[in-house]
Amino acid sequence: MNENHIKNCPECGEKIIGRVDKKFCSDQCRNTYNNRLNSDASNTVRNINNILRKNRRVLQELNKQSDKTMVTKDNLLSNGFNFTYHTHTYTTKKGLNYYFCYEQGYLYLEDKNLYLLVENKENKAD
Repeated sequence: MNENHIKNCPECGEKIIGRVDKKFCSDQCRNTYNNRLNSDASNTVRNINNILRKNRRVLQELNKQSDKTMVTKDNLLSNGFNFTYHTHTYTTKKGLNYYFCYEQGYLYLEDKNLYLLVENKENKAD
């Protein structure tokens, strides 16, 4: 190996032995480096995914007796629902906005001050 091609591991500083395009001295250094590099983003993503999964569980549990259930905001909140996070929205031709956490969704019925819980069975993956 040419001395000009000797590189040091970005994680531990040891000399890298092996292929010319090798970036780390070992799998452990590669994993440690990448885990550290991605830890902030991973924590954020993990926390948001946990909230989304909990929201989905709350909607599913409250709506399991019927295809369409009406609940109060307090009922959702007391079960730990977080209105800030959802996976997507669906707007009807009439302009109504459904909010979904995966296949579980809800629609705010302003005139009744209730939330209609629904399940999108088309996109449900069993």
